[in-house]
Amino acid sequence: MHTYDVEYAFNGEARAHCFELKQPSLPVHEAAMHLLQLHFGDAENSLIMPNGDATPDEIIEQAARVGLNEIRVVDSSVEGDAH
Repeated sequence: MHTYDVEYAFNGEARAHCFELKQPSLPVHEAAMHLLQLHFGDAENSLIMPNGDATPDEIIEQAARVGLNEIRVVDSSVEGDAH
């Protein structure tokens, strides 16, 4: 498992969220999708979520339209640490 700290702004307010995922990397557009699900996954309006065939740029643009900006991913997993 990898732990990813995602730092972002939501409606201008600095926030952070930690995701534990099996995938070896977390591109910014995938982090944006996770944040959309986190903040709007229960929304009745499914128009907030990008289409399944959306490009990475379209996902990031959609996130920005609903107030998710400045998304930054940090892989905080420490592999091979001998402490």
